Amino acid sequence: MPQAIISVKNLVKNYGTFQAVKGISFDVFEGEIFGLLGPNGAGKSTTLEIIETLRTKTSGDVTVCGMNLDKEPDSIKRVIGVQLQTSGFYPGLTLLELIELFSGLYNEKVDAMELLKLVNLADKAKNKYKEMSGGQKQRFSIATTLINKPRIIFLDEPTTGLDPQARRNLWDLIRDIRRQGSTVIITTHYMDEAEQLCDRIAIMDEGKIISLDSPDKMIDDLVQSGFERPKQVKAASLEDVFIQLTGKDMREE
Repeated sequence: MPQAIISVKNLVKNYGTFQAVKGISFDVFEGEIFGLLGPNGAGKSTTLEIIETLRTKTSGDVTVCGMNLDKEPDSIKRVIGVQLQTSGFYPGLTLLELIELFSGLYNEKVDAMELLKLVNLADKAKNKYKEMSGGQKQRFSIATTLINKPRIIFLDEPTTGLDPQARRNLWDLIRDIRRQGSTVIITTHYMDEAEQLCDRIAIMDEGKIISLDSPDKMIDDLVQSGFERPKQVKAASLEDVFIQLTGKDMREE
């Protein structure tokens, strides 16, 4: 059996009389890409913020890398990297200067050029953050989550607002991060993204987990229930056409 690197048991979060998270339980296995999906207001962001030590829980048990959230929150912070939906970087600093700033905050020695090379931004090292395109900013944001060499990385809707080419490039980066040994937790509203990237997904609605399995198993179960798409599925999508026509290699905007 795979080893659980995150374990959540009977997690509850109340805001006054409103229950945002209603006693959910799930495990995330070491080395997988795990998706937490759901409509707005489902409770997924609250759940992740609790695991990330950014929000307090009402009740339940959470362990991360064998550490108890209630007893060792500071130790948990040292082994995770969090990339938020909007990241506040000083716009007038260069990418090298920003990495130096963050490595000082983490008290970590980092080879900034190697880190930028990993996210294909080495040629932009001396450019200011405000000069970056949307896709470049997202890749740089992910780079900053790697400074403390985390065992677990949390990505909150990392491809929102990106064009199809930038999205595919970011998918490759996320796969590379997993190949280097990190566990990745991702939220997204793009179902094709979850299907392509995630080993398993949990779907939340109204504070509860309503399904947890691999994307393939969920799709197979739906088909076996008698579901049929009203339109015949083609072997390619319009996004595939766009990528094929505009080129698959990393290209700066």
